[in-house]
Amino acid sequence: MLDAEAKLCLACDMSTPVPSLNWLRVFEAAARCESFSRAAGELNMSAAAVSQQVKALEERLGAPLFARHAHAVTLTAVGRAYLPGVQQALLTLQTTTEGLFGAARSQQLYVQSVLLFAHGILSRGFAAFTDAHPDITLSLRSANDPFDAPQGFSDLRIVFGSPQVHGAEGDKLFGERLFPVARPEIAARIEGPQDLLMHRLIDVSTHRAGWPHVFDALGVLPGAARYVFADNTIMAMALAREGAGIALARAPASDKAMSEAGLVACLPGLQVPGREAYHLVYADRAALRPPARAFRDWLLDWCAAMAERPL
Repeated sequence: MLDAEAKLCLACDMSTPVPSLNWLRVFEAAARCESFSRAAGELNMSAAAVSQQVKALEERLGAPLFARHAHAVTLTAVGRAYLPGVQQALLTLQTTTEGLFGAARSQQLYVQSVLLFAHGILSRGFAAFTDAHPDITLSLRSANDPFDAPQGFSDLRIVFGSPQVHGAEGDKLFGERLFPVARPEIAARIEGPQDLLMHRLIDVSTHRAGWPHVFDALGVLPGAARYVFADNTIMAMALAREGAGIALARAPASDKAMSEAGLVACLPGLQVPGREAYHLVYADRAALRPPARAFRDWLLDWCAAMAERPL
């Protein structure tokens, strides 16, 4: 916990200007080395210059960051609180700069995908893509909520639902096939669609097509249904694995999660088409960078193969 000094310093005026980047680099090195002289050697500066820049930073912030001793320095409470944020900011800046402007910038690729697709489709094809394109460094980020997707830069985004919501060009990848899955001993007791109502039904609250859609397609009246809700299919599969009820597979994206959970189809052969599909979206196909074009071409072929695989 911070002492009174640290709390007072952190409560300083929010209008304080952001310090010089060079001051922050010097502060981080001195804090890590616990010595102005060792930091000076690392930064190719004199110890006096390090001391001066740290002092300038402290004056700017209005708080002492180091306690000076005869042959070393130690962080004050506020200095310890400040260090992690400075280190993260410097690392983020370095990574972003190298990725976008470094020697290999043309081969850095940023892809954002909904979680189930990343888990069940992209993870299974990652080795195939990297083997085919060893010069491309793929940065993959998941975002289960489509309204969170615009956060951060991405060359390409994989979304589920209407691509028009995202205001971009795109390619349809594939839809989904729904069917009930459960632990083998539970699935063995399901002889017909009506038997599903004897168990709790695990639904994903964020999907338009869930158990009501399945029952409508099967002509089953779900008045007696008891539901458990999860916010994603991977969690629904985990609940089914623990015997919490019957989940809905969303093939082919959920095939991996279903297998990992040890679940089986309750009524083999029964499948209901979903209402929505996965799409690859981007701002302008003509403006895609070479690694993004390579990934798009590979992904379209990979998804075509995945969609045709038997269950």
